[in-house]
Amino acid sequence: MGAGRGGMRCIKILLFSFNLTFWLAGLVIIAFGLWLRFGGPMAEFATDKKSPEYFFMGLYVLVGAGAIMSAVGFFGCCGAARESQCLIGAFFACLLVIFAAEITAGVFAFIGKNVAIQEAQKIYEDAYEDYMKNPAGKVNSTIYRYHVALQCCGKGNVEQQTGLPCPENIQLPKASNCLVEIKNVIDTNLHLVGIVGIAIAGITIFGMIFSMVLCCAIRNMREMI
Repeated sequence: MGAGRGGMRCIKILLFSFNLTFWLAGLVIIAFGLWLRFGGPMAEFATDKKSPEYFFMGLYVLVGAGAIMSAVGFFGCCGAARESQCLIGAFFACLLVIFAAEITAGVFAFIGKNVAIQEAQKIYEDAYEDYMKNPAGKVNSTIYRYHVALQCCGKGNVEQQTGLPCPENIQLPKASNCLVEIKNVIDTNLHLVGIVGIAIAGITIFGMIFSMVLCCAIRNMREMI
């Protein structure tokens, strides 16, 4: 009886610690996702009517999962502290949803990489063509923002750089090809999204195991009483 109670207390402490970590991880994921959406280089593509939907779709799933993680982590702490089978069971179900969401984000990030790159490059090429047709138009500021964010200019050769609004700190004709820089930025960011999603999914598995063990331990203790 005493040993069983001690074992359950140990599992309860582990689950409580896990939930606290889970709550903090959720906040970190939200901050990371919002930075990619509004503060990172990819934010420039989101300001246009056409945006790389595949990239942002995976990003929104990741941020949504982070928000759920924060809420679930809080209620999981309450369930572990109160030794409530109902709360712990609900916690397990929520973890299952989060697990599916994180795996989805990871799959979108890895499988949809080429699609996202093609979409983003098409956005830049459209802005480039619009600028070449109307250099004095509003698209001037659009293509300039892309150049500043990606630290590039044009599409590779001198002819395609001449007359473009390039950042002052970039020396022509040594400026990077913007299509290549777009690929590099999306490669890096999508790998980060995929790695974070799959890593959190792995951590979630441990949470589901702890919650099921604690739930069974609580039921056994009540049956013994």
